[in-house]
Amino acid sequence: MPVSTDRPGAAIKPARERKRNPERTSAAILDAATHEFAQKGHAGARVDAIARRAKINKRMLYHYFGGKDGLYLAVLERSYAAIRSAEQQLDLSHREPIEGMRQLIRFTWGYYLEHPEFLAILSTENQHRARFLKQSDGIVQLNSPLIEALRDVLAHGAAEGVFRAKVDPVELYISIAALGAFYLSNRWTLSTIFRRDLMSDAALERWGDHIVETTLAALKA
Repeated sequence: MPVSTDRPGAAIKPARERKRNPERTSAAILDAATHEFAQKGHAGARVDAIARRAKINKRMLYHYFGGKDGLYLAVLERSYAAIRSAEQQLDLSHREPIEGMRQLIRFTWGYYLEHPEFLAILSTENQHRARFLKQSDGIVQLNSPLIEALRDVLAHGAAEGVFRAKVDPVELYISIAALGAFYLSNRWTLSTIFRRDLMSDAALERWGDHIVETTLAALKA
């Protein structure tokens, strides 16, 4: 015999489950919001759509994040935290300088390819001139470990005579990021103008090699 879903316990069970799994609920909301903000930007994203995708009601979303702006900032912070956490796994400070630099470049390029939502969300925030990111209390500290690790690699390379001295780690990282981000953010126009499929596997592999070679050539002592 079919089990009725009208009994009182059936209606409240999902809410109880969510209360017992706040981390899971928060992650589901952030996943849904990341998709929505990456696709439609801050202005075009809708809380209703995020709630539907996360399979929750809007009240719960507001309970966790306070509203659309708070949720958007949380997505930004999580996006940065994710790439910084992955970068730390490279353990750059314990690698030979050239190999460490090569690994960072390859990782950065690969991360952009695997996480297009990251560049999309950053593009949106740049349109806002980092208005929301400036409200984050921990974003600068979040980025500091990467810069310190890069500084160590550069110093190690300079001491061994394989890298030139006095390279600014922030400027270097911006250069690496720019070579990857510009390619991907302009892939449609560049492919059309130059009549090349810039997103073919071969083209992406060549561009990754190009970023490595260009960066190492710039660092050469």
